[in-house]
Amino acid sequence: MNFTKKQSQTLNNIIVARRDVRGNNFLSKKIKKKQIDKILSAGIHAPSVGFSQPWKFVVIKNEKVKNKIYKNFQDSYEKSKKHFQDRELYNSLKLEGIKETPINIAVFYKKPYKKILGQTSSKKMGEYSVVCAIENMWLMARSLNIGIGWVSIIDHKKVQKTLGVDNGYKLVGYLCVGYVKEFLELPELESLKWEEKKTLKEVVSWV
Repeated sequence: MNFTKKQSQTLNNIIVARRDVRGNNFLSKKIKKKQIDKILSAGIHAPSVGFSQPWKFVVIKNEKVKNKIYKNFQDSYEKSKKHFQDRELYNSLKLEGIKETPINIAVFYKKPYKKILGQTSSKKMGEYSVVCAIENMWLMARSLNIGIGWVSIIDHKKVQKTLGVDNGYKLVGYLCVGYVKEFLELPELESLKWEEKKTLKEVVSWV
């Protein structure tokens, strides 16, 4: 299958417009199951080392479960503050949308029980495959005008226990998924000058 220049440009537009959405920008509007399925389907079509497809998705709608996860975030956030005491901006950032979004999705890596093609030398390739699935989901969500926020300040093992997922899996990403008030023109941390945007020239070398 070949794609047109217009289709290629549309994909580029989606990639450039993807945003990590914060809780204060989410709406409580419900997402239809058909849309959720599209996002999850994009995930399982990601590349995976040795065609291992080492992912598991847990969709969370239960408010009691969300509250437990949110408490987990709060505890982790308080611990994280000591690392950014010199940056006042950190305390004002809204870094998750666990309770604001209609669904959360926990994405797990299934630990191998046999040797995986392409993973005998690079042990992390399976987890990287799961990250590819998350990126696919992020882009599909954006194409549907649905936002995703990745919660990284969280105790992964406690999340796993809360969700009742056994030790044969490892949490890779915890995602807040919902419609948004707006998609920001620039990534929020870029507009707030937390870090400067790097150019292609700065990060590419040719040999």
